[in-house]
Order: sequence, then structure tokens, then C-alpha cells
Amino acid sequence: MPSPRYDGIWDALASVRDPELDEPITELGFVREAEVRDGRASVRLRLPTYFCAPNFAYLMVADAHDAVRAVAGVVAADVRLEDHFASDEINAGVAEGAGFAGSFPGEAHGGLEELRLTFRRKAYLASLDRLGTRLTAEGGQPVRLGLGDVPESPELAGLLRRRAELGLDCSPRSPLLLDEYGEPIRAEQATLRLRFARAVRVSIEGNAGFCRGLLHTRYPESAADER
Repeated sequence: MPSPRYDGIWDALASVRDPELDEPITELGFVREAEVRDGRASVRLRLPTYFCAPNFAYLMVADAHDAVRAVAGVVAADVRLEDHFASDEINAGVAEGAGFAGSFPGEAHGGLEELRLTFRRKAYLASLDRLGTRLTAEGGQPVRLGLGDVPESPELAGLLRRRAELGLDCSPRSPLLLDEYGEPIRAEQATLRLRFARAVRVSIEGNAGFCRGLLHTRYPESAADER
């Protein structure tokens, strides 16, 4: 079987997002190396600091491993985090499929799905603000719209993707303004709820800029690796 193209590996890695920053690890410069030889994928990841939270780091390494392993033609994946205080535990745990708790026995309890869900809800709120801002700038009133009334745009696509991840209503008849739990936002709540969504979006984008700066300081060559 021919080896999968490098682009296939990169495309797979581009589907992996930093759970807190809600951006692909490829665009953040977190992928230092990715290659495939004879069906065996090798990926090396790096993070902005030596002490980045191990639960976030574990999620990215595990997601990258699963994404690369799913590429047609890949028979094995070696995904490793470098220059991190817990890289040995994380790399071994992901390779063995031990899960986060199994990677840190006696130190961590349970999985990371609740953490992932929390960040997905934040990412959804940020996408709601991006779309609401666009619609308001174009003269629309988000509080009165259903999804089927919203013109196609990158902001709408981003919102629908995040709704799907959360299992929220994506049908054309759904109100545009749903909160992060899938409940309609009433008109009298809209101003405060959209202000909160904006605060979440500003926080996420601010953290992303801060992390990029740290990564560029730690690895000056990383700026050229961002895509």
C-alpha cells in the first residue's frame, strides 16, 4: 500500500484544536514535525511553555494520535510531545491508550470529557458573538432570526460546527440565539447574554495571542511553521 501523502497527515492534524484556544494546532505552530515513512507516521508537538497544563496537553497529543492514525494508509502513529515537564507520562499514556487518569496514576482521577465539554461551550459562545457581530454590522437583528434566515458566511459555518459538536439544534427552524446548553435566549436576556459571549470570545482570542507570543519567544522558528 502506498504511503499516505504528507498533506493527508497535515490535514488530519489541522482537525485537532487546542481545547482552550479553539484553533488548529497547525495554525498555532504546535506541530514541529510530521512525516510518514512506509505507513508509519511520526509527529512531534511543542507548546508555548514547559509548564502548560498537562490535561490540555494530553488532549492535544491524544487527539493528534487518533487523527493521524485514522488517515488511510497509516499503519502506526508515533505522536510525542517535546520539552514539557510531563511529556514522558503523556507520551507513554497516549501510546498505550491509558487515558489521562491512567497516565498519571494516583494523581489524576477520571477522564477529560467534562473539561472538553466546558471548552466546547466556550468556543460556541465565541462563535455566537462572531456571527452576531457580523449580522449587526450588516443591519440585522440576531434576536429575531432563525438559523434558516442567516446568510451563509464563515461565521455561520463556524457556529454550526460548534453546535454540532455540542449536539445542539442545527435545523433551519432553530432560533439563532441559543445558549451553550441549547436553551433559547429570550429577547430580554439577549443583551446580557451576547455581552457575556463577547467576553468569552475576547478571552479566547487574547489567550491565543499570548500563547503565540510565548511560543515565538521559546521557539523563534515556530513563526515560519504556522499555517
